[in-house]
Parts: sequence; structure tokens; C-alpha cells
Amino acid sequence: MIRIKILCVFELLLQIYDFSSLYFNMFQGASVLVLNTKMFRCMNRLFSVFVLILALSFSVKSQSIHTSWIAAFNTIKLNDKFSIHFDAQERSGDRFSTMATLLLRPGLNYKLNDQWTVTAGYGYIANRRSFWLTGPADEPINVTGYLPEHRIWQQALFTHPVIGKNTISHRFRLEQRFLMQPSINNYKLSADGNTYANRFRYFFRSVIPFKQEFPFKSGWFAGLQNEIMINLGDKSAVNGKLFDQNRFYVSAGYRLKPAIDLEIGYLNQYVDGRGSAFTNNHVVQLAVYTRL
Repeated sequence: MIRIKILCVFELLLQIYDFSSLYFNMFQGASVLVLNTKMFRCMNRLFSVFVLILALSFSVKSQSIHTSWIAAFNTIKLNDKFSIHFDAQERSGDRFSTMATLLLRPGLNYKLNDQWTVTAGYGYIANRRSFWLTGPADEPINVTGYLPEHRIWQQALFTHPVIGKNTISHRFRLEQRFLMQPSINNYKLSADGNTYANRFRYFFRSVIPFKQEFPFKSGWFAGLQNEIMINLGDKSAVNGKLFDQNRFYVSAGYRLKPAIDLEIGYLNQYVDGRGSAFTNNHVVQLAVYTRL
């Protein structure tokens, strides 16, 4: 079952990539944009694969949650070659309850050429953990708190044009993860040592302006992206499997000016757990992108 689900996710990646290559053709001397019929074929294939994944999901032990993510992705140029990367995210718990995760991720970018940029950085991720214990009078006690994860990461970003004047970006990221282990003393949660895990992430994203102009300076756009994550090496500290999670995201946004985008969208996060369990997270994401 897990092997089937992984194959479906990879098939979904291929369909999304195909869909991201769609474009609008302008008839010479006319002002009407004609949609390539390839879009409809890809949409049907994408929908079929996505429905198949959802159908498979119901055949295993699952947990469906609804959360919100607020994110800021920033690039600050230092010179022609170097820039600073910094993204910050706050993620809610189920039903938009208390903060479940705080993520802070700085890095240093180096531009190899117009298409390739490499980055190295550090990540601090505070995750909310909750444990039910039995009290001195046999009453249930919920112990909650935040345990940090520390990450060292490296990535390569490759951007290229697709048919027309749109572009697509591919990101290849390696993470060295230090996961803090929980310790409870006097009904208080603290960290007690850590376990180590490696992870590889492949991400692609395309921004498709509603108004086809180049360069795209301002106006409405659609965003389409997907990211798949796999565990490498010793997997005992995580879910014990190769496949970790997949994130599929569609959005609408507005470019205020070349350096600032505002965006809102839906993200489906599929997280594979231990055994046959998984979590299907339905996320409303608000994001701002700056390129200063």
C-alpha cells in the first residue's frame, strides 16, 4: 500500500510539471487569448491522479486536520553574487487553535549564473508536543510544551523558462535534522538529548501571471507548486520509511511591485506516519514574498 501511494505521488508530480508548462497564445492582430487544449487533458489527468490518492487514503488509518500557515519569504541582495535568505512561518494547530510550529530559517545565497543559485543555512523549528499522563489522584493531566528541532541545510535552485514567457523553479534541498527528545519531570516538558535524521526535498514552483507581460512587474497571478520529501540513511528517528511527506499547493496572488508579492492559497500536506497511519493536513496559507 505504501509503495502504491509513493508511485501515485510521483505520478502527481509529473502531471503538475506538465500542467505548469501550459501557456496562452496570442493571435496576431487580436486581443483574445486562446487557451491551449493541452490544459484540459492535463487537468483531467491531474484530477484523476489526485482522486486516486484520496481514495487510497481512506483505506489506511488516517487523521484529517485543518490548519493555517502564515509565512514570509525574503531575499535581501548584498551584491551581484551574494544575498541573504530568510523565511519565517507560524503554523496553527488543528481547527486553527494554538500555535503548533514556529519556523525561522536564515541562509546565505550565492548566485552561480542566471539560472543556478546555491544556498546554505540553519533552521530553528519549535514544535508543540502534547502528552497525557495520569496524576497522583488518577486524574488525566495534559502536559504540553515546545521542543526545538535544529537543522543545517543546503540547497540548489534552478530556474528556467517554459513555453511562453513563464518560468518554473526547481529546488533540491538536503537537511541534517537534530530532533530533540522529550523528557517530563514534575509534569513539565523539557528536551533531553536529540536524535539525528537526514532528509531530501524536491520542490518546484511556477508563477503564472493573469496578464502575460515580460518582465512581470505587477498584477494578479496564480501559483502552482509541489514538494516531495524523502528520508535518507537511518530512518528510525522519524517514521522508519523512505517516504516522509508531500505538499501540493495552489494559490492566487497579487504582485504589488517587482519586489513584493502577496499570496493566499490552499496547501494539502500528506504526512506518512509510522505503520499504516498518516495525517492529511488541509492548510490555508497566507504568504508574503519580498526580493529586496
